[in-house]
Amino acid sequence: MSHITRRSLVQVPLYFMAGSLSPLFGQRILVKLGTGAPQGSSWHDALNQLKQDWARISGGSVTVNVYAGGVAGDDTELVRKIQRRGLDAIAVSGLGLSRIEPGVECLNIPMMVNSYEEFDHIREKMTPAIEKRIESKGFRILNWADIGWVRFFTKRPVRTLDDLRKLKLWTSTGDPEAEKLYKQLGFRVVPLPVSDMLTSLQTGLIEAFQAPPLFAMLGRSYEAAKNMVDLPWAPLVGATIISDRAWQRIPAGMRPELLQAARKAGDAMRDEIRRLDADAITQMKQRGLNVIKPDAAALADWRRQTEAAYPALRGTMVPEDLFDEVKRLRDAHRA
Repeated sequence: MSHITRRSLVQVPLYFMAGSLSPLFGQRILVKLGTGAPQGSSWHDALNQLKQDWARISGGSVTVNVYAGGVAGDDTELVRKIQRRGLDAIAVSGLGLSRIEPGVECLNIPMMVNSYEEFDHIREKMTPAIEKRIESKGFRILNWADIGWVRFFTKRPVRTLDDLRKLKLWTSTGDPEAEKLYKQLGFRVVPLPVSDMLTSLQTGLIEAFQAPPLFAMLGRSYEAAKNMVDLPWAPLVGATIISDRAWQRIPAGMRPELLQAARKAGDAMRDEIRRLDADAITQMKQRGLNVIKPDAAALADWRRQTEAAYPALRGTMVPEDLFDEVKRLRDAHRA
């Protein structure tokens, strides 16, 4: 990931001159931030940029310790730890965020959008309402991020949804509503932690998983499931959040600039992640990945069966009002 341009001069923020001088005189604020993002990945780079920016802006009074690569647990465990005060902040996918606020799932509805253009339009309109819901749960969004466009990786070639239903499909643990819905739709789901996914593919406990290509390449899980259905199933969002209790420890005058820096780091990462996600498919093909592109008839059937499941999604995994608003925004944008 290309580095975000830094300001050449370290500026002394005005709040230091307005009476809030304690950070200059020994008060140190430690923010423990956990993420499953792999060490050295673009997501990890963005968090390190946030860490550097916060240290600069605060004059060294705010220190962010980043625990990357899943050492603090997967998304589900990271959410538990921030809720139980074991962590102050986490950077997780929409899967993790939905454990805090189910409304986040409105941005990850399967086959609701066809392009990043549609997705960006919907996200811009929807995130203010989602952020308010998250704030009501005691957390603040520092930035939004892209994880990539989810695709299915399988041990045997798959062209249709019926083909996929024959395979044992991985789902993440800790999401009983999603598990129930998948079963209602006829999938043979096997709930497991993300950390167990690769081993389970190798042993045959599971035969398929869904993930963005970049995730599959970095985790090398595609090596055990060498077929990919080239069908954009759903865009997967991510976000960095901080607990209110940790945010309130930071002097109020400092917070706007810290938030601005965090948003900038997230925005700068977005285009890079999208480019790398596309590049990952090319690289995996060169290493033996079999990319299967459904023809027009198969694609239409995927869409028909997926949209037929929307009534089961609406009101269970996705709140009704948010589901309806996303669909309205999509239809208006297309029109």
